[in-house]
Amino acid sequence: MTGADVLLAEIAEQPDVLVRIRADGAIPELARRLASEPPALVRLAAHGSSDNAATYGVYAFGRLAGRTAVRDSISLPVYDGARLARRGELAIALSQSGETPDVVAWLEAMAEAGATTVAITNAPDSPLARAASAVVGLEAGEERSVAATKTYTAELAVLARLAAHTGGSGAELDDALATTIELARRAIAELPDKVGPVAEALAWAERLMVTGRGPEFATAREIALKLTELCRLGGVAMTATDLAHGPIAALDERFPVWVSVGRDSSLEAVREAVDRIAESGAPLVAAGPGAGELRARHAIELPAAPDPLLSPLLSVLPGQLFAAALAAAKRLDAGAPRNLRKVTLAR
Repeated sequence: MTGADVLLAEIAEQPDVLVRIRADGAIPELARRLASEPPALVRLAAHGSSDNAATYGVYAFGRLAGRTAVRDSISLPVYDGARLARRGELAIALSQSGETPDVVAWLEAMAEAGATTVAITNAPDSPLARAASAVVGLEAGEERSVAATKTYTAELAVLARLAAHTGGSGAELDDALATTIELARRAIAELPDKVGPVAEALAWAERLMVTGRGPEFATAREIALKLTELCRLGGVAMTATDLAHGPIAALDERFPVWVSVGRDSSLEAVREAVDRIAESGAPLVAAGPGAGELRARHAIELPAAPDPLLSPLLSVLPGQLFAAALAAAKRLDAGAPRNLRKVTLAR
């Protein structure tokens, strides 16, 4: 089995991983503890794909738990010695390996400041897990591909369940997650035929902008990372509104734009931004439940998740598969991106 085959196999495993997360009784139990003393602030810290999941966590805790959440600075407490956390706050560290040194150090600093600490990791015996007062496993099994896929969507599901059960809507979210998992299973089977022609059409691209709004900005960041890792192109993520302002000056017919779009309250804002982007002549690819609503050269439509907050579990799938297909179109091995290792080391 080639490295690219391993990557595709792990993409296909995602629904089964999500089934295991949905059945994890430790998440509602932890949420009950958090709900008994609601955190004044939720801090999330991570690197790479896990940091993109943290972006999603900001929306999950805001919408489902009514809590302000932020992607926290790792540098301030770890390298500058700043003690900004307070007792009564919740600190969540995310890491597939659980071994990234400064993420571990960040969580230790949060504990020293009196915050409740949680590790979300695929390695429950890791240094990160040992530094936390509570651990949620990703149940993803070994992830052999360097580029993370199944651990990323696992982190999204954990954050959504944890936030929903903390906020009192856990049962409803779990029902919606069950339906979303089946939609994901169907999408993974159908999407290769849809993304393959788009990848062939854009095989010439050396740079690509990825954009979205709300929870889909996490998707945009993750797809941009996958394209950069696997396809050796400059993948840049930006919110749709930011892109439609100054950076739109960089767009032209040689600068494609991928739009990750849900069918939620942000759709109109994304549509307005896309209308401006289309005027630049940039080749537009829209993917997600709202793709058919936009002026895109290539539209990859997906069914809407029962809860809009779960849409990123679906909308990231075409991006993952497109990155793999684009790497193949560029004659690159998507399973062995150069200069990369699985664990992010401190510098």
